[in-house]
Order: sequence, then structure tokens, then C-alpha cells
Amino acid sequence: MLLWGMTRTRLRVTTTSNLWRRAKNAYSTKGASYGSGSRSYPNPIRSIVIASVISTPALWWLHWKVEPDPSKDQVTRIISQGAYSHLVQNVDGVIRYDGAQLPSNSPCEDHFTHGKFPSPWNQGNTWMTWGVFDGHAGAQTAELLKTELMPFVRHSLSQVKPVSDGVSDGLVQRAVVNAFLNLDDSIIKTALETSQSQESLSEKVKKLAPAYSGSCALLSMYDPSTSTLHVACTGDSRAVLGQKGPDGRWNATPLSVDQTGKNEEEIARLYKEHPGEPDIVKNGRVLGIMVSRAFGDARWKWSLDFQQEIQRKFFGPSPLTPRYPVQTPPYLTAEPVVTSTKLNTGNPSFLIMATDGLWDVLSNQQAVELVGKWLERGAGEQRSSNPEPRYEMSDFGEFANEENWRFEEKRTTVQDDNVAVHLVRNSLGGNHHELVAGRLAFDSPSSRRVRDDITVQVVFFNGPEPKK
Repeated sequence: MLLWGMTRTRLRVTTTSNLWRRAKNAYSTKGASYGSGSRSYPNPIRSIVIASVISTPALWWLHWKVEPDPSKDQVTRIISQGAYSHLVQNVDGVIRYDGAQLPSNSPCEDHFTHGKFPSPWNQGNTWMTWGVFDGHAGAQTAELLKTELMPFVRHSLSQVKPVSDGVSDGLVQRAVVNAFLNLDDSIIKTALETSQSQESLSEKVKKLAPAYSGSCALLSMYDPSTSTLHVACTGDSRAVLGQKGPDGRWNATPLSVDQTGKNEEEIARLYKEHPGEPDIVKNGRVLGIMVSRAFGDARWKWSLDFQQEIQRKFFGPSPLTPRYPVQTPPYLTAEPVVTSTKLNTGNPSFLIMATDGLWDVLSNQQAVELVGKWLERGAGEQRSSNPEPRYEMSDFGEFANEENWRFEEKRTTVQDDNVAVHLVRNSLGGNHHELVAGRLAFDSPSSRRVRDDITVQVVFFNGPEPKK
């Protein structure tokens, strides 16, 4: 029998205290650049395995010493790792943006990007961009999008020639669509060319990886000269705009629509593009995959013959056939749906961008109201005047039904200085500490039973600075 052990990971607990004030002093964005990042963090909720040999012959005992339940501060540390908050200067209309990422897969399959870049047409003017990339079947495609999508978009925008009255939203949208398609075409064609090249085997394997895996892409760009927010969506990550109405309530406006096998418009499009193939969409999936648009995912784009060749020569993923009928690929496209929204400069608003790990449990309106409560109620005030309720929970039995994982209003809590972390906490269980800690206790890959990778960005436009 193999005996093994693990050393205990000691936590240095640091509570989040007035991140907003710290951000004001410590953070700044860099002009004419855009940053990106994605990190995978070890779960600090660990156990020690102590193997003991008992004198009885051939009798072994394993004694598990489990660390105490994580404190609220430890939970905060876990969900805050990698979080960021940036005050924005020199870009009219943008006040601040926060971000957070909680991995479930190891490594995390989500990636993200954010920052500034020069206006494609107005010298001296600066645009801003934010992006989340939800990978699947590996992180390679999402990682490539993190570094390559914005250069493709910027190049495509630079080809647009302004006229006397500027550049129309339609021209911007078309340029973004072309950039998305050109990058995905490059991923798919690179794999085709690589398989026949004279490169080393290791180089071929690396270049094929972004085609094997796949990724959704949600990219937003803000043009301060026109106060226009352009949002491009490929897949099922989602962008939602929150705006305060005349009655003082926060209203949610979707700026993207999930592109999946459950979307009736997407289903109709697929059947129109592939007549005579009635089995393309079943049980909300497109030949077995949830999304109807994505980067990479070459098995849904290559011919069956090439799928078989890649598997035979490079141990690529199993071909879709015979499990699924492949007759007229491609079945997936990276073409985004692009929306352009002119923001009211006199009305405070905010943008929520997140991968489906958040939207699996939160509706658009719930997410917007959570950000609204975060804005309107200070974290310290919430802690002192509204003590969190106590819940009795010894197992996950009450969550056997998938719907029971969804957010409930009674679990709302406001205690984080970073609004993206605030959304992550409430998506996991809010003020139900036992539920949040229990979901965080799972390690990959079993963690996928209770949560997905979650990546969130929140951008505040116009109005005063959020007071946290």
C-alpha cells in the first residue's frame, strides 16, 4: 500500500478593509495599454492524511485530521484572491471598475482582460475595454483570446475609414465581427497547416491545443467621445446594464443574449444553415455541446475525415461521429452578436460582465439589484445593524434539485469592498456561511458538482464615485 501525506497550509488571514480607499491611493490604470490575467489558486481548506501502522499484521488504518471550519475571514480571503479594483482617470464617463475570479477547475479555464487603448480614429482620445473568456475542454483557447483578441479587434477597427460625421455604430459592429471571425479562422486554419508542417512534434501538439479546446468570448469597449458602449458576445457569458429609474429602483437591461442550444433563435439559425439534419439540436445541446457559438471547438468545424486524422496522428479528441452525425460542418461559429448602447451621461449606470458560473444562479435583475444594494448600503453599516442569520445545515440534501442552488433574496449580504467579490459571495450563498464554506471545500474536479469557474467584472459609469 502506498502511504502518503500532505503538509498543512497555514493561512495568513487578512480581512478586506476599505478596499475602495486603498484603491484610491494605490491603483491606477496605464494609458495606451490593456492588461490581462487569470490565475488559479490553491484551495486553502486542506486536510492532513496521517498513515499509521498498527501492530496487527496486514492491518492498516488511515486517520484523517480535518482542519476546523473556515472562518468568515478565511472565506473572504478565498473569494478575494486575485480581485482587483481600478479608479479610472482621463476617460470621461468611466469612474471605476472591479473584478474577481473564483476558480473551480484546476487550472481555471476562465481568462479575462481589461484596460485602456488609443482610439482607432481620434488621436489623443482613449477607449476602454473589458473582456471575459469562458473556456471549456481546457483553458488553451481562452488563454489565446486573452492575448490575441484585442489586437485583432484593434487592427480591424483601424481599417475603418471615418467620414465627416464620424464612424457609425454599424461600421464598428462589422469591424468587431470581422475580427472575431478572423481570429477563429486563424485558430482552425493553423491546426490544419500545422498537421502537415515540418515542425517538431512538440510544436505541433502545442499549436493544435487551442483548436481542441474552446471558449466563449464577451468583449466590451467604451468610446468616451460618443458615450457609446459596444458589447460583442460569442457564447453564453453575459453583459447586463444597470440603470436607476425615476422611481429610484435599479433596472436591468441585457446587452447580450446567451447563444446556446436552448435559444430558439439559435436553433432556427442552425436548422436553416443545415437543412435535412433534424438531430443537430437535442436536449438543449448542439451535437452534444451547450453553446451554439464559440472559438476553437474544431470538432464542430472540421470535416469528419480530418477529425479522424488528427486523432490517429496526434491523439486528438475523439471524433463526434459515430455518437453524433457530422454531415455539413461547421456547426459552430465564432461570429459575435454586437450591440451598441449610448449611455445617458446624466444618469449613473454600471455594467456587469460575467461568465455563466455567475448567471447559472443569478438572474439579470438579481445581479443588478445586488450591485444597487452594494452602492446604497455601506459594508460596515450592514455588519453592525443587520446580524447574519444562523442556518442549520449538515449536508447538501436540500440542494438535490438544481433549482435550489439559485440565489434567494433572504441570503443577501453586503460586506465586501469589491463589488465583484460581493457578487461572487452572494452567488455562492450570501449570508449562509455554512453553504458558502461547504461549496468552497470541494477541490477540482469534484468542485464542478457545486460551482463552475466564475469571472466577474463590474464597471461604473457617470455619477459620483462609489462610497465604500
